[in-house]
Amino acid sequence: MSDTNYEKTLDIIFGRWKSQILYAGVTLGIFDCASSYAKSTADIAGELDLDDVLAYRLLRALSSLGFLKEHPDRREFSITPQGELLRKDNPQTLRGVTLLEEGPEHYAIWKHLPAMIKEGKQNAFMREFGYKIFEYRDRNPAYGEVFNQAMSSYSSIQTNWVLDALDKYDFSNIHDICDIGGGIGHLLGNLLIKYPHVSGTVLELKAVISNKKQLLASKLGVSERCSYIDGDMFTNGEIPFADAYIMKMILHDWSDEECVSILSNVYRSSPKHARLFIAEHVVPGPGEIHFSKLFDIHMMCVASGKERNIDEYSSLLQQSGWKYIQTLHSHQQSGLIDVIEGCKL
Repeated sequence: MSDTNYEKTLDIIFGRWKSQILYAGVTLGIFDCASSYAKSTADIAGELDLDDVLAYRLLRALSSLGFLKEHPDRREFSITPQGELLRKDNPQTLRGVTLLEEGPEHYAIWKHLPAMIKEGKQNAFMREFGYKIFEYRDRNPAYGEVFNQAMSSYSSIQTNWVLDALDKYDFSNIHDICDIGGGIGHLLGNLLIKYPHVSGTVLELKAVISNKKQLLASKLGVSERCSYIDGDMFTNGEIPFADAYIMKMILHDWSDEECVSILSNVYRSSPKHARLFIAEHVVPGPGEIHFSKLFDIHMMCVASGKERNIDEYSSLLQQSGWKYIQTLHSHQQSGLIDVIEGCKL
């Protein structure tokens, strides 16, 4: 057996060790405590009220993973650029993603994966907690807070990928955009910054936008051109009139039938010249290694949806009245999101 294949396989088998070590570091506040200059284990443990001996072993492991740097005296550590991504104050922080994806809820549901595949029932959250993910989120404020942090954490890099994919798109005939399920307005706000002739609306559930202090329009300087509307994309008549509609990482949460319902509601609410932009992890062809094929298994565990290829998105558009136009790709090396454009038939 090849030593390389053996090492790769072991690395995957023990992969959860790495992510759980990282989760512990984030949960305990290690990355917000660590600095660019060397700090002793005793100082870090003292500030965070940790056991000095066990804290050193965790810091050493995080250093081995590249998130900290261990200094020669073996008892001092500084943060690395990789570790900076786990700080609360980093604009591109991945702290929320770590807390959600390696937290107790999402850790627990993966054990149901073999049974789901054997039985053909995509319901891990229901099996574990008795509720679907969004119902569970609404009933459990602590989980809801972590969930919202993760969505905000994802938003920064995802917005960059979407803006890059749309970089050469002609927005001259688009004067208002509705961001369906747009959260606190990260994507729409940045679109309005880039296209100053455009106004926009975020359509979101009341629970998401009720805290006005969290909404980003004023912080991004686009509050005069950005409004927030409480509404449900599954309900007829609640989607506002706009030249264009955008949905980022929305449809992958839902089954094909649910997606057709959403897209049909948008179709009925839109003018005849409307454009539709769907930003998702698009599954490439057979044999191509891609994050979307792993994310698809995550979606199998957390919700009723899945990651889809171009033909599957084109079919959803057709079933709901839209016509597939093209797929726009991010040119960033790390870009994992494509934008699918549709128009009214």
